[in-house]
Amino acid sequence: MVWYEEEVQRVEKERSTLNYEPDTIFYGSSSFTLWAGLYQDFAELKPVNLGFGGSTLAACVWFFERIMATVNAPSRIVLYAGDNDLGDGRHPTEVLLFYRQLISLIRERFGNIPCFFVSIKPSLQRWEIIDSIRAANELIREEVANDPHQHYVDIFPLMVNYQGYPRKSLFEADGLHLSADGYAIWKKAISENIYAVIGGLQKIS
Repeated sequence: MVWYEEEVQRVEKERSTLNYEPDTIFYGSSSFTLWAGLYQDFAELKPVNLGFGGSTLAACVWFFERIMATVNAPSRIVLYAGDNDLGDGRHPTEVLLFYRQLISLIRERFGNIPCFFVSIKPSLQRWEIIDSIRAANELIREEVANDPHQHYVDIFPLMVNYQGYPRKSLFEADGLHLSADGYAIWKKAISENIYAVIGGLQKIS
């Protein structure tokens, strides 16, 4: 995990750049790290971007306590990871196990705050492992369904064309990282899921 050190040190300082107490944590891989407009897109939710480049779910587990020491009492956490685990050759079942470990750490530190898992995206660069991506997504979807405090943000169908192939316009030239159009889709999907939960809580109270 030593190759993440520089990125983790950068993330540890991210909280200090904010003039508010973060309410929404974004945690995961470079799909969050490279989201240039994240703070503007989710301004009302008082976000902090704790994503670190190249991270796997395994790395998110490994560095969790260290990185989360920078925040106190968030209302929710948005997760995106697993993409790089599969790209490194891990089996979908391993991805599920690391996801379970991450949720366990979240529960120990923050209690039953809502957790929003953004499904692993279909990408042009990793099309050869699309079956593994689908399998990992389905395993995590089933896991999420067993916990009312977990929520599955399914961006997969929003990123493919009518033939089921990734839409090129949603990616940068590398075929892996998101373009501005890709982030616009993610913003809408994540926002709708979060506000559905917030609205539900408000109705209950």
